[in-house]
Amino acid sequence: MSRIIKIFDTTLRDGEQCPGASMNRSEKLTVARMLAELHVDIIEAGFPFASQDDFEGVRAIAQEIKGPIIAGLARAMEKDINATWEAIRYAERGRIHTFLATSDIHIQHKLRMTREQVLQTAVSAVRHARKYTDDVEFSPEDATRSDHDFLCQVIEAVIEAGVTTVNIPDTVGYTVPAEFGALIRMIRNRVPNIDRAVISVHCHNDLGLAVANSLAAICEGAGQVECTVNGIGERAGNASLEEIVMALRVRKNFFDAETGVDTEKITRASHLVSQITGFAVQPNKAIVGANAFAHESGIHQDGLLKEKRTYEIMTPESVGLTQHKMVLGKHSGEHAFRSKLKEMGHSPNEEQMGEMFRLFKKVTEQKKDIFEEDLEAIVTEVIYRTPEHYVLKSLLVAGETHREPVATVKLEIEGGPQTEIEHGDGLIDAIYRAITKLTKIEARLLDYSVKSVTEGTDAMGEAFVQLEREGKIFFGRGVDTDVVTASAKAYLNALNKIAYFKKRGAIHTTQKGP
Repeated sequence: MSRIIKIFDTTLRDGEQCPGASMNRSEKLTVARMLAELHVDIIEAGFPFASQDDFEGVRAIAQEIKGPIIAGLARAMEKDINATWEAIRYAERGRIHTFLATSDIHIQHKLRMTREQVLQTAVSAVRHARKYTDDVEFSPEDATRSDHDFLCQVIEAVIEAGVTTVNIPDTVGYTVPAEFGALIRMIRNRVPNIDRAVISVHCHNDLGLAVANSLAAICEGAGQVECTVNGIGERAGNASLEEIVMALRVRKNFFDAETGVDTEKITRASHLVSQITGFAVQPNKAIVGANAFAHESGIHQDGLLKEKRTYEIMTPESVGLTQHKMVLGKHSGEHAFRSKLKEMGHSPNEEQMGEMFRLFKKVTEQKKDIFEEDLEAIVTEVIYRTPEHYVLKSLLVAGETHREPVATVKLEIEGGPQTEIEHGDGLIDAIYRAITKLTKIEARLLDYSVKSVTEGTDAMGEAFVQLEREGKIFFGRGVDTDVVTASAKAYLNALNKIAYFKKRGAIHTTQKGP
């Protein structure tokens, strides 16, 4: 019988640490619901001690989400562990995940402790966490650059103190598959009580090897993999959930292992995380990229027509991918609209439904064919947006060759309309200058892009911006049938996030975890 590999999803913790990917409480709950539908085993909901907003987000997830274990991250400090327990204590099943670095470079330069102090601190933290729950995970941060003797000593001691899961992190994405597999094998052979804990792995993607390293660890007996949807995370990101899960499914005979993930919901989860964080998925991304099942070569196309298995090792349907499907039109009523949203897995409240139907009718006036992707864009626009301090009321732009463009922008700010007229180097520049004057928020524009939601000249436009303010990065997303309006909405979305997180005082600690 195949081994079952536990999927520990850290999209809401490590994934959110990706610059600009911060989510508000409502967005975190939405992603957590999707992860529960996906049937991941553990959801690491956040770092409760990092900020009040993070604490409340983890607590809300713990109170609502049923099925997966809800984990919170804590440094090996009593105050962190206390906060984590307070956040997860109402979970159906809760886990405290604590960590402390074990590599000499971290011990000497970051912690400024001795190895003996690290060992004692780790054991004390685990014992303190065990006062609250039997489910405690420990990560020796930077394990892949740690001295093997000391690493094994720490692992043995924390298991003796009550740890039930030992996570081996490749914190800086330094290792390679053969080396990492050998490390897991060494731990299994040298730690005498390792049979009392599940071995987990948490690989970063700095060398593009996070998935390969994780799979190598599974071959050597790891029973849990920590990963994120779309592989998002700090720096180059984390091991990609969809790639791990589908590798085990497609090559089940090789790995003799599988997961409990509902793979047909993978594409939905990928799109949701992309929409909420503003991180577009690259077209050639494995499993969930737009080109993952696209075949342009004539030889490939001929083979596929004769037998799909000639060039496809998995079906698009196995990850929940379907062809663009026209579903509704301008004559569709609210009942049909509501039924289609339910079929797609959405359950908005009455207020949200009213706003979505209004947006749907607006789109049908401007666009002949309505696809599921258009409806997903409408749902995202209404349900998953950041609370709006600044609301776009109207936009007028004018520009022609050899003449400086001008934009007139009207916003609703604190219940009252305010208007500004600005010139710029282009239409978008003029709009952003006017919005900046109205909001009085200065931020540096790092990136701006526009893409279509579906094909065709009447496709809805989706705009993304990346802003930097006071060293922090904020992403914004906007959707509209007019790309200029979508661009304005994206800029405002990012500014609303700045206003939201400033109001919440959501400042993360400098120590991020494994």
